[in-house]
Amino acid sequence: MIVWTVSNQKGGVGKTTTVVTLGGLLAQQGCRVLLLDLDPQGSMTSYFRLDPDSAEGSVYTLFEACANQTRVEHPDRLLQATGVEGLSLLPASTAMATLDRQLGARDGMGLVIRQTLTQLEADFDYVLMDCPPMLGVLMVNALAACQQLLIPVQTEFLALRGLDRMLHTLQMITRSRGGALPYTIVPTFFDRRTRASMDALRALRDQHGDRVWPRVIPVDTQFREASRAGKPLSVHNPAARGNEAYASLLRSLQRDDAPPALAVAQ
Repeated sequence: MIVWTVSNQKGGVGKTTTVVTLGGLLAQQGCRVLLLDLDPQGSMTSYFRLDPDSAEGSVYTLFEACANQTRVEHPDRLLQATGVEGLSLLPASTAMATLDRQLGARDGMGLVIRQTLTQLEADFDYVLMDCPPMLGVLMVNALAACQQLLIPVQTEFLALRGLDRMLHTLQMITRSRGGALPYTIVPTFFDRRTRASMDALRALRDQHGDRVWPRVIPVDTQFREASRAGKPLSVHNPAARGNEAYASLLRSLQRDDAPPALAVAQ
């Protein structure tokens, strides 16, 4: 099982789009793919026409069981269909917004997702997780459970500040993991028609070098249309520029062309 987390401590940078599009592409390859919505806002859950306000079985169910010193014996029963063959979803619940306040300090809360994925290991080839933009027990779980981190960064200067916070968090998590976590910075919402976007991309590459994926995810209205249809872009419009860009990113990840692991200063 290959586990990727998509995270950034700034909202609106394309995290959900990245998870859904890569997940759709993997499913089209014949892979068994699980999407985990770890964001209490439930954007990915809503994307697939499910309601995070009324979810009976969700990511929250896993943490609730851990708080009661037990576990969900059959987490596969919490999964929902997405309408795409080979693509399953473990939805979010708005109740997840209370996790840090109610349960975050209890023992074992940082490993709930990792333990759940161990139970599901025989059922899936890939797991992709959509994280909330704030540091808390959900992000800690995602970073503890994954083998690769993708950090979408909108090509605008305000988004670069959010990246600095994310990299600081990554350093802290890396120490607790006992080893480096490979990561790739993915430039998103790139508009070559604007100088602001070009300048932000140049600054991103100047500051972070080969940590930045050498291509970009362009602005593409087809992402919005795919969301309206409740389908990954790879299903809705495979010929779209945005889909072709994510297909290139996926090929890079599958070739292990992602940058080497971060060496964290002690």
